[in-house]
Amino acid sequence: MKLLASVCAIFYCFFSVLSVSAGEIAITFDDAPREDTAYFSGNERTQRLIHNLAAAGIQSTLFFVLGKNIVPQTQGRLEAYVAAGHFLANHSFDHLSANTVVIEDVRKDIDTAHALLAKQNGFTAYYRPPYLHYGETETKRDQLLSHLKTRGYQLGYVTVDNYDWYMDSIFQKAVASGKIIDHKALGDLYVNLLWESIVFYDQLALKTLGRSPKHVLLLHENDLAALYVGQLQRFLKAKGWKIITPEAAYSDAIAHKVPEVLFHKQGRVAALARAKGVPEPELRSAPESTAYLDEQFSKHHVFIDAPLAH
Repeated sequence: MKLLASVCAIFYCFFSVLSVSAGEIAITFDDAPREDTAYFSGNERTQRLIHNLAAAGIQSTLFFVLGKNIVPQTQGRLEAYVAAGHFLANHSFDHLSANTVVIEDVRKDIDTAHALLAKQNGFTAYYRPPYLHYGETETKRDQLLSHLKTRGYQLGYVTVDNYDWYMDSIFQKAVASGKIIDHKALGDLYVNLLWESIVFYDQLALKTLGRSPKHVLLLHENDLAALYVGQLQRFLKAKGWKIITPEAAYSDAIAHKVPEVLFHKQGRVAALARAKGVPEPELRSAPESTAYLDEQFSKHHVFIDAPLAH
């Protein structure tokens, strides 16, 4: 029995490693087009993203656009993404949480953004709820889904959640305080933290679905993504993973039915696991913790105090 258990454990480990090393994943970006920062202007960020996506051979991504960010000063950036072969989708107008406002406000938020996005070249009818919130009650969730269906939208769900937004906020604070950036250390840390979340959700899918689905990674249109998306692609390729288009990812069988749960804030794989009875505390990867990220950034010494001027 001990021998059999050992063989089974070895087989399971081998199967898990094989699955993690042979996945498919699409990259998507939320909150576009974001504002200037102390590191990149919005235009610089857009150009860096376009360049690094192209250099990495990533020919098609989805930028989930906030309607309130569509102003004359950002119009050229949206057009640049589309000209480079990428597509625009709906991330609401004002980034309202469906868990905290009435459904009428959610519908209006979607429709106001749609009126602006429908005029854009490269618009495709995917909607990603802000915060991945579908509503705090079954009634509101169903009303949201019904409204999207009426408007001809598909859900732009994710399967791999992460806190790249918090990583970028740590970076921005370091830039603002004049720290020296160790880009080699920062790029490595950024990619490895994203990989940790990818592995977590892929393993969760294997345990609950019995397979690795076509994944969708949530990133934000921020400076870290602009700097290191090419490094992420090279890392994933070295692990045996293939970056696919969002269209291909959303052809997976998990796209066809929204799980009958209220827990969606960690993405589709987590929601499917929750529907199978996995407790909520087990549905979040370690890097989805600000304390964990603070610890990792401190441990890896990615920022260096600038020498004092004499």
